[in-house]
Amino acid sequence: MTTIRTMCPMNCHPTYCGMRVELHDGRVARIDGDPENPDSRGFLCVRGRAAHEIVENPLRLSSPMRRVGPRGSGQWEPISWAAAMSAISESIAVSERRRAAIWFGHGVSVTGAARPLLMRLGSLAGVQVWNPAITCWAMGAYGLALVGTLETNTKEDMAAHSQSIILWGANLASQPTTAPHLVAARRRGAHVTLVDIRQTEAARHADETIIIRPGTDAALALALAHVIIAEGLADEPFLAANAIGYAEFAEHVRPHSPEWAAGITGVGAEDIRRLARRYATAKPAMIVLGGSSIFKHARGWEAGRAIACLPTLTGQLGMAGGGFGPRHRGLTRGDGFASLEAYERKPAGMIPSHMPSIAAAFEGGQLDTLLIFGSNMLSSFADAGAIERGLQKTRLVVVHDIFMNETARRYADIVLPGTIWLEELGIKDTATHIYLMEQALEPAGECRSVRSIVRELGERLAVDDLFPWADDEGYIDAWLAAQRDEAGQPLTVAKLRAQGGLAERGHLSPIAYPDLRFHTPSGKLELLSARAAGAGLAGLPSYTPSAFDGPTPEEAARHPLQLGQGRTLSAFHSFYDDGRALPSLAKLNHGPELWISPADAQARGIVGGARALLHNDGGQLEVVARVTEAVPIGVVWMRDGHYGMNHLTSGGSSLDATLSGLISPTALPGGQAGYHARVEVRLL
Repeated sequence: MTTIRTMCPMNCHPTYCGMRVELHDGRVARIDGDPENPDSRGFLCVRGRAAHEIVENPLRLSSPMRRVGPRGSGQWEPISWAAAMSAISESIAVSERRRAAIWFGHGVSVTGAARPLLMRLGSLAGVQVWNPAITCWAMGAYGLALVGTLETNTKEDMAAHSQSIILWGANLASQPTTAPHLVAARRRGAHVTLVDIRQTEAARHADETIIIRPGTDAALALALAHVIIAEGLADEPFLAANAIGYAEFAEHVRPHSPEWAAGITGVGAEDIRRLARRYATAKPAMIVLGGSSIFKHARGWEAGRAIACLPTLTGQLGMAGGGFGPRHRGLTRGDGFASLEAYERKPAGMIPSHMPSIAAAFEGGQLDTLLIFGSNMLSSFADAGAIERGLQKTRLVVVHDIFMNETARRYADIVLPGTIWLEELGIKDTATHIYLMEQALEPAGECRSVRSIVRELGERLAVDDLFPWADDEGYIDAWLAAQRDEAGQPLTVAKLRAQGGLAERGHLSPIAYPDLRFHTPSGKLELLSARAAGAGLAGLPSYTPSAFDGPTPEEAARHPLQLGQGRTLSAFHSFYDDGRALPSLAKLNHGPELWISPADAQARGIVGGARALLHNDGGQLEVVARVTEAVPIGVVWMRDGHYGMNHLTSGGSSLDATLSGLISPTALPGGQAGYHARVEVRLL
């Protein structure tokens, strides 16, 4: 019996969990949580506990396949890897390189190290490659960056020091190991407030829950700022030393009273005042922001920007227990990773990481070859109907994954079988640690990793300098090179191996911005942003009436319900064929479930468990009704990742393509589509 330590493949950044895998005669005998992992301490959530069902799963792809019938017919035949790679390279070669594209998702990050190589291939080969953050966390970070607050304090700091905590759109489903630290803070006496559009799973960890109308978070934040300033609760010495534009901002939020916000958000004016006072006086206070769903509406970046003003006003940045807490893809102060993406060699004039521009390129027939790695694209892109029309025009669609998914079934011409997390060498990083993921198994069947495919494709396309390393370990060493050990030397795979497979992040600070230098051109917190104003955005944080309200009263009347979406503890994105390939998760997720209030259900003759049709002008989706007081009247809610849901959501721009690149067109694109939707539901 051999035991190895590795990391969970469910990819719930920033709180990945450690695993112990017991092997007997080259097969997995047992998987459980790793009690020696300093982040997860032996914990595995229901998703992680289902990971053993990936191994030897009969539904797993095991050999390359080529479509032989019409797209979507389910007719496939096996082909060799050589034939598959020839078909791909020839399809790219017969067109301009920029008519080929790469899209990838969370699936390639299961072992951490494939993303830089995919980006590098795009830069050096001159093919399109887009940052998948545009379907997830980037829009919120865009708003935070305008003020300068991208870094987060650690979960350990929250547990030890925070006196007041606001879970703002954060239900902990995507970072379950934060929950014990939240419980520890609360046990110590911290007060926890949940702000969300529904009673989430995190409500049981909260002292109070504030339900807000979808898309109105910026209005609530501006009203909180109004109270903090009007009642003399702002930290003016901190602002004078560390912020730009306080006087202008104070005048700007004067009309944004709690009474103004109450009519927009649905939150009572006195509740707004009480929350503002507690946040400003029960110090240190920390805001734990959601990573994705909170920002999925037409002006989602405004929420991140307005919320970032609150720790700025109260001087709670650069201090223990304050600022922002763990966030999906949030930065911690410490060493990062080397840049291997070769962005400086990327050709000019490529399609930006901007969802409406990408969809337009598909629909306009600008792409001949599409390679999809580890993503069910039709479940992650807004306005999936437009993507489907574009895929139908694309000459060759290739999907690399470990299970079939709806995009592969409906549109793939070639399907390639991928390795699982135990079949290749990898690295994962949490907010505080770097972890080695040793290869424990030989690849099943004919499965190959993303890295091996990219290397071969680079060779076939004669891409110079794509992989100047001797092997995968050398490549990972290059990626780790910016991480430094106590002696100032680069971290390597060999050093990690010698240290039991983990290392603390180099130069780690549990407190964000200890030097009070912020992520802005001025290095100060920018309540007034010259960068934003110069680009044509509002110079001061703003609230734009929610796109959920509908473009016209007539449209709002036809589709009177606002559709919210998010995550649950038993599902994450559309991994593993939307969880259906893993029996224990399939039992917990019975297909599309729509949360609807009793009043809205009664008005439509809908009872719990009834089949219903959710629809708008973009499409329709059959759902099962869950009648619950957890959502307010006028709002319905669904878990994200279901095929068909994003046929209902808006593909309109949150920002135009030029503004999308204002912060960083490579690392932090503001290219998300709206994702908002108004819908109606009727009984089937």
